[in-house]
Amino acid sequence: MIRTPLRPLATILEARKKGKNPDEIESANIRVRHEDMQHQARMRAEGRLLVLGMLFFCGFLSIGARMAFLSASDPQEPAGQAYGRSILAQRADIIDRKGRILATNMETSSLYAHPHQLIDSKNSIKQLIRIFPDLDKDRLTRDFSSERRFVWVKKKVSPEQKQAVLDIGDPGLLLGPREMRLYPNGSLAAHVLGGARFGREDVRAAEVLGAAGVELQFDDRLRDIREKGAPLQLSLDLSVQAAVERVLSGGMKIMNAKGAVAVLMNVHSGEVIALASLPDFDPNHRPVGAGKDPENPVFNRAVQGIYELGSTFKILAVAQAMELGLVDPDTIIDIRKPIRKSGFWIRDSHYNGKELSVSNVIAESSNIGTAKIAQMIGVDRQKEFLRSFGLLDKTALEIAEASGGRPMWPRKNWTELSAMTISYGHGLAVSPLHLAAAYATIANGGFKVTPTLLRQKQPLLGPRVLSQPVAKASVAMLRRVVTEGTAKRYGDVPGYAVAGKTGTSDKPKENGRGYHTDRVLALFASIFPAYDPQYVLIVMLDEAEETIGDKPTRSAAFTAVPVAAKIIGRIAPLLGLRPRFVPEVLTNVELTAN
Repeated sequence: MIRTPLRPLATILEARKKGKNPDEIESANIRVRHEDMQHQARMRAEGRLLVLGMLFFCGFLSIGARMAFLSASDPQEPAGQAYGRSILAQRADIIDRKGRILATNMETSSLYAHPHQLIDSKNSIKQLIRIFPDLDKDRLTRDFSSERRFVWVKKKVSPEQKQAVLDIGDPGLLLGPREMRLYPNGSLAAHVLGGARFGREDVRAAEVLGAAGVELQFDDRLRDIREKGAPLQLSLDLSVQAAVERVLSGGMKIMNAKGAVAVLMNVHSGEVIALASLPDFDPNHRPVGAGKDPENPVFNRAVQGIYELGSTFKILAVAQAMELGLVDPDTIIDIRKPIRKSGFWIRDSHYNGKELSVSNVIAESSNIGTAKIAQMIGVDRQKEFLRSFGLLDKTALEIAEASGGRPMWPRKNWTELSAMTISYGHGLAVSPLHLAAAYATIANGGFKVTPTLLRQKQPLLGPRVLSQPVAKASVAMLRRVVTEGTAKRYGDVPGYAVAGKTGTSDKPKENGRGYHTDRVLALFASIFPAYDPQYVLIVMLDEAEETIGDKPTRSAAFTAVPVAAKIIGRIAPLLGLRPRFVPEVLTNVELTAN
C-alpha cells in the first residue's frame, strides 16, 4: 500500500505563499489517515463476524435437520443395529424335489413400546396379556413403569394380533414391519429343515439366520444376494415325507415306543427321500434347549443318534466273507454250542438246530453263525471292510447335526472278540443314516453310497466296494429273511417284494456297564423291490413293546417290521413303483363246457 505524505512539499510551498500555517496541513492529513485506518479495521471486523455467523448458522441448521430426521423416524433398540450397516432380511426359499415349498418368508410385524408415551399403561398391559397370553405381566409392569424409552414387547405378531393391538389405541404401543421365516407344513421334515432365528434387528427389519438343520448348513447360500433368490432344492419328497411321518407316528404309539426313526434313501443316488425323527417339533416355534440331549425333541435320532444296531449288521459280515471267497450261500456253519471267548459267551436268542447254511444264518439271525464267520475274516480285514462302507467315519450328509453323528468303535483294542460281536451289531455304534447308506451300497450292486439331501439330476455312485454277484446274493439272502426267516410274519408287502433284516438290540446302561434286559432298539432294514432294488428304508423304534397279543414282546419282528411294511405299502405308489404280482398256477381245475 502507498501511504500519502503528511507534509507534501508542493502543498507546503503553496501554503507559505498564501501565508497559511503548514502545520494545519499535516494535522488534516493525519486525521484523514486515521479515518481510513478505522474504516479498514471496521470492515475486517464485520467480515469476521459475518463468517462466524455463517458457521453458527450452518451448525444450527445441521443439528436441526438431524433432530427433524430423528423425530420423524422410528426408534431403534440400543445396540440393535451396527451404525452404517443395513440389515439383510431376505432369505431364499427351500423347496422339495418337486418344487413344493418347505420354507419361505412371510411379512409380519414387531411390537414395541415407548413407556413415556403410554396414556394408560395398566389398561395396555391388561389388553396385551389378553392378546398374547405368553407375555409376563410382571415384566411388562416393571418395564412400562421404568425410565426406559424403548421396550420390546413381541418380535413376531400375526395379522390378527396386529389388528388387536391397533384396537387398543394407545400411542405408546408401536408396530414395525419385518420378515419372518415360515414353515407352511408345520412339523413336517422339522429335523431336516431345523428352523431359523433372528440375528441383528431393529424395528424396521430383522436378520433371519439358520438355527439348525439345512437352514444352518446352507445359511450363507440362502442369504447370498448373488443367488438372486434362487430356491434351495432338497431331495425330500413332501408327499412321501408326510406319509412316512404319519405311519411312523402311529406305529410308535401302538408299539409304546419312546422314540422312532425312519430313513428312506434312493440306492443309486444316495438321495434321502424322507427322514423322520420322533418326537419332533414345529420349526415355526422351535423349542429352546440343547440339541445334543437325546430327550429333547430337537435331537435328530436319525443323524445324531449313535446306536448299536444289532443283527442288521450280520449281512455285512456274510457279504465280506463271500467277497473273500471264504463262504458261499450254501456253506454249512456249525452252531451246536455257544462260543466262549475271553470270558464272554456268545449265544443265539433262540435255538436254530445243529447247523445252518450261510443263507439260513441270515434268515434265522444266528449270532453264533455270524461270529464264526467273523473269525474266518479276521480283525484287520473286517475293519477295512467296514471303513470302505463309511461305517467308521461321520456321515457327509448336508445337515448341521451330521458332525455329531460320529461312530463309536474300539480304536485301540479291536480284538477278535470285538470282531465277533461287531459282526452281529454290538461293539460298533453308528447312526441309522450310516446303516441306510450301507444297505444302499449292497442294493445297488456294490457301489459305495454317499447320503445327500440335495436333489441330484443323475445317479451318483462312489467306488465299488463289493462285487455285483456278492451284492446280488446278499439281497437274495435278505429276501429269504422276509419270506422264510425272522420277518416272515409281517415283513412282506404284496407286489413290492421286500428284502430286509431284523435287529433287536439291547440298550447299554447309562453308566456304560452292561446292558438293560428290558429296553431294546427294534430295527428293520429293508430293500424294495428286491427284484430291482430302488430304495432302502430303515425303521427304528426306541424301547418298543408290542402288547396287542397275549404276551408282550419287544422283538423287532413284532414291532419294527409291521411298521416298516405299512410304510412301504403306503409310499411305494407315491414313488412311482408299480406292483408286480406273480400269477398263481391253478391246479386240480376241471374244465367243463356249457
